[in-house]
Amino acid sequence: MKPVVAIVGRPNVGKSSLFNFLAGERIAIVKDEPGITRDRIYADVDWNGRMFTIIDTGGIEPDSKDMMLSKMREQAQIAIDTADVIIFMTDVQTGLVDSDGRVADILRRSHKKVLLAVNKVDAIKKYETDIYEFYNLGLGDPIPISADQKTGVGDLLDGVVKLLPPKSEAETDDDRPRIAVVGRPNVGKSSLINKYIGKDRLIVSDIAGTTRDAVDTVVKRNGKEYVFVDTAGLRRKNKIKEELEAYMIARTVSAVERSDITVLMIDGTEGVVEQDAKIAGIAHDRGKGVIIAVNKWDAVEKDDKTIYKMSRDIMQTLSFMPYAEILFISAKTGQRTDKLFESIDTVIANQNLRIQTGVLNEIISEAVTMQQPPSDKGRRLRVLYATQVSVKPPTIVIFVNNAKLMHYSYTRYLENRIRDAFGFQGTPINFVIRERKSEE
Repeated sequence: MKPVVAIVGRPNVGKSSLFNFLAGERIAIVKDEPGITRDRIYADVDWNGRMFTIIDTGGIEPDSKDMMLSKMREQAQIAIDTADVIIFMTDVQTGLVDSDGRVADILRRSHKKVLLAVNKVDAIKKYETDIYEFYNLGLGDPIPISADQKTGVGDLLDGVVKLLPPKSEAETDDDRPRIAVVGRPNVGKSSLINKYIGKDRLIVSDIAGTTRDAVDTVVKRNGKEYVFVDTAGLRRKNKIKEELEAYMIARTVSAVERSDITVLMIDGTEGVVEQDAKIAGIAHDRGKGVIIAVNKWDAVEKDDKTIYKMSRDIMQTLSFMPYAEILFISAKTGQRTDKLFESIDTVIANQNLRIQTGVLNEIISEAVTMQQPPSDKGRRLRVLYATQVSVKPPTIVIFVNNAKLMHYSYTRYLENRIRDAFGFQGTPINFVIRERKSEE
């Protein structure tokens, strides 16, 4: 579970420049998979072997023409809600301004770990005196950087890594399933959690390893414990407008990152929409188990084709995750909410399923015989060997003679044959294509 780092600061201090540099080329990669919408608000970063997710709150702006300070307060609150570490960016060339001080007050009171970055320091000697001014914010030593010139960023990242939760958190040894309930505003996320609270006299506890100001919720069911990961603001009202899509995405990334399984809630009275696909794409992208819960089913006028039609619409919009199980529930009445735990158990088992190498290669050989691999300019793809190298998500390495010939469509074909044989319901399968020269 990767920690989350958020960048906060007023407009034009260089937040996006830093974010794009840290994200590298990966931010521009668009997966050859239908239905996945890339958002530039978050990216994964690896610094000296330490992975974390970085969120650019610069992409979070309210629709109204509010004052700059109001926008910065919202950004700061988003960071406080979602991040383990906050990078507060300022601009040495414009100097310390009132809004910097007021946001610094909010960050200090949050008791979150904050690093103060002073950007646009193109020459240390030139701006040395100006940098000292930022000590007045009371956020520790200012770290001079130039996001454009890529100077000082290494020191900043070293500071970030020092503040991240240790890798060996207690929760690493916690084998209880961790479930994030995510979805658009007002689909019934909190209603579902509250239904379990009322039914099970839920145990609420601080779980070791979470540095956020959030309390995860433990549900006991049939002698087994399930941890529902608290999404920021899940059980408390927030002043930030819920309709802000970027805020929703930032919050979702944080929750999904800390979970094993994502329950995507869809409003049954409205049907599946593009926003649902964006949220689902985050879980799919990160290799999490996925269950789709269609809520408010009690309020839907139904006939014998309603479930079929809704399932078809969901599978069309979320075509990149045909493996997801769909449940039709009502958090309000409790209809089929117990079924969710059965689905969670199934998905966990499939996330940890291992296929013996010999059996896997038999399935692939049979699939190759049934449908010949693609060819280009007289050169045909040869699938040489496959082996499963890890679980959560199941990851399969396929060795081929020419990786360029391995089209996405043929990988999907092999995935379908593997799923026909072994199921893997509820979990994505990660395929790694490796090229290995063989005797022709």
